[in-house]
Amino acid sequence: MNHLLSRAETRRMLVKLEEAYPDAKCALNFSNPFELLIATMLSAQSTDARVNQVTARLFQKYRTPEDYAGLTPEILQEDIKELGLFRAKAEHIIAASRMLLEKYHGEVPASVEELVKLPGVGRKTANVVVSNAFGIPAIAVDTHVQRVANRIGIANSMNPEMTERQLCQRIPQKLWTQAHHWLIHHGRRVCSARKPKCDICPVASFCRFYQTMQKEEKLREVVFSEDKRPKRRRGKEGEDRAAEG
Repeated sequence: MNHLLSRAETRRMLVKLEEAYPDAKCALNFSNPFELLIATMLSAQSTDARVNQVTARLFQKYRTPEDYAGLTPEILQEDIKELGLFRAKAEHIIAASRMLLEKYHGEVPASVEELVKLPGVGRKTANVVVSNAFGIPAIAVDTHVQRVANRIGIANSMNPEMTERQLCQRIPQKLWTQAHHWLIHHGRRVCSARKPKCDICPVASFCRFYQTMQKEEKLREVVFSEDKRPKRRRGKEGEDRAAEG
């Protein structure tokens, strides 16, 4: 891959994303840190829209860690069965709720280091919670952020934690949370996994992926034009003389 964007280039690129997605925010519906924790745990391999449909009912039935801690996995599975990995998610949510009661007095901790101790909570989920529920700057690296950051050239790692560190090095801390939302929106609306819409991309001029694609296209054009060029032919007499020589 080409060299990464500098901090200055990254900042100019982010201005373009901000202009393109001025209203970008967390797509999950929640009214308190605990609800966001549950919604984010449910979002793995599920769309935010489907999670919001499920939590609209779920948050009416169960409101506190005590409510979830008293459930069996089978009961909670019925409430979330439309979502992927619903069996594992039910077990993790119940176990996490019990740990919140046992170790945190029923309160969601406001630090990544404490959140990742909860069953089923990885660094991405923890970053989503601290940034959106507590206003603490953080960059959560999901599949969209991972893909877009590597394509543009503000990261060059397939490891989410390494990508997070690289993004934090290039993006001003005050923009971490919002940059996360801009990158997600861009990944969903323009920079899709299979068919990125580079022709309408607001940051194509910065994008390493786009620059590489342009170079490859020019190379193909050169090769194609050479293939179309008429071949010089020698007559039979010329071929005989060449053979005799």
